Amino acid sequence: MFSGIIADVGLINRAEDRDGGLRLSVAAESLGMDDVQIGDSIAVNGVCLTVVALAGNEFTVDVSRETLKCTVGLERQGGHVNLEKALRLSDRLGGHLVSGHVDGVGEVVALTDIGESWQLAVRAPQKLAKYIAVKGSITINGVSLTVNHVAGPEFEVNLIPHTLEVTTLNELKAGAKVNLEIDLIARYVERMMRAEKEQ
Repeated sequence: MFSGIIADVGLINRAEDRDGGLRLSVAAESLGMDDVQIGDSIAVNGVCLTVVALAGNEFTVDVSRETLKCTVGLERQGGHVNLEKALRLSDRLGGHLVSGHVDGVGEVVALTDIGESWQLAVRAPQKLAKYIAVKGSITINGVSLTVNHVAGPEFEVNLIPHTLEVTTLNELKAGAKVNLEIDLIARYVERMMRAEKEQ
């Protein structure tokens, strides 16, 4: 489980093909690897991955073919990725509860400077639109954000300068693909409502 508060921007040093999947080696200068062990989970661009090797400030993860089918941003050697270590029970929850299980890939419509902040507009897959609500939470490439406007499958969030400084969201342009994870609560509410109708 994660919070969506990015701890470091890492660099994919190597992306090696492994039977249709990938083995990624990621350099993490500021993540703090002293307490990371093999088998621990790290969210990479919002995708929960398991550490399989460690060397200094670099960690290695395997990405399955199935994960690659439903995510973006993990296959580019030399690419930057948002990083967050899994939460401990004693950690402060600064964002919202994030599972690291990407629900779909969205497309950036626009990133606009509106003065005190930037407005990011994203088109979500139609099947996710019903889960996205004004003032609700959404995760974009692992970053916990608050939805400010919704129109059909498109939604908008505001990005303060600090968020742009400490994440990869400053690299986004219209047409870019992003990993989306809807709010866990919205997912379970929808499931319970559907179950009630089926009874």
